[in-house]
Amino acid sequence: MTQRDIARLAGVSQATVSLVLNDAKAAEGRIPEETRERVHKAIRDTGYVADPIARRMAKGLNRILGVFTYEPAFPSAQADFFAPFLFGIEETAQQLGYDLLLLTGSAGPRGKRKIFHENNRLRLADGCVILGRKFDRAELRRLVAGDYPFVAVGRRDPVDTPVPYVGADYVQATADLVRRARARGHTRLAYVGPSRGPESSVDRWQGFTAELGDAELVCHIPEVGGPAAAMLETIRSSGATVAFFTELADAVVVEAAARSQNLAIPADLSIVVLGSHIRPLQSGTKFTTYSIPREEMARRATAMLAQRIETGSPGEQVLLPCQPVEGETLATLSNRIGHK
Repeated sequence: MTQRDIARLAGVSQATVSLVLNDAKAAEGRIPEETRERVHKAIRDTGYVADPIARRMAKGLNRILGVFTYEPAFPSAQADFFAPFLFGIEETAQQLGYDLLLLTGSAGPRGKRKIFHENNRLRLADGCVILGRKFDRAELRRLVAGDYPFVAVGRRDPVDTPVPYVGADYVQATADLVRRARARGHTRLAYVGPSRGPESSVDRWQGFTAELGDAELVCHIPEVGGPAAAMLETIRSSGATVAFFTELADAVVVEAAARSQNLAIPADLSIVVLGSHIRPLQSGTKFTTYSIPREEMARRATAMLAQRIETGSPGEQVLLPCQPVEGETLATLSNRIGHK
């Protein structure tokens, strides 16, 4: 059954059938109600279903959203980081009637993923959600300057003009944790993580330093992923009473190293993690941290992308609050045991 068959049964032109199917509002103003009802009756009687691809092409949309990640999304090492984003994107895309297309890009220099490449397939999707800890600034500038709708997940610095994004407010969340540590008597602080690099790293550092006040940064280890015993020795020798970690993995191994030396956490050393993306286990240490609203970030970014596609809006810059997690690794100094 085709539109031509429906037109013949209803006694109208194929153009009339197409207008009734694809643009209901325009049809109301241009086609008499009685004619529209004949078309709808022919559709009901025959069980005709319009070709979704043809309808999308007529409207200039494929109803497909692209998802691009600068890092592999599925290896186990990254699964806990990307999974909440993908859940949020999938859920919202389904609600809005879009399909998803995972764009892995083509490898550029040194095997790095690139959005723009000679085999660029970006236009298969109506727009794209872009994920990654660190973006390619040149590609971001090209995206902003073009007409292709996209939204970044995570705050991005402007490239000539603002970048549409939905991110987490790491500055405020980190500052709140520093303020809490100081309120519990900690004045000698250690920081394990970079002070520069991607916006997420810069934001954490900014929030940390903004709330130091009369406290002192006595130890800064900018390189993450180092030997646990060496990190622990550096922190302990500095006299720090609390260590802030930008990476949960570093906090986990340093805590294990401390326990292997019969040090108590948090009695001998408090540990604070600046945002956890791994869901807490039923057993194991509950770190003092804040939860990053990854699924909600992805939902809001996907909804913003659909709006950009359908209305041509420029997008916004949105930061979502992180929720504090009390945990059990931040001591009050007056209650600490064996501190020297």
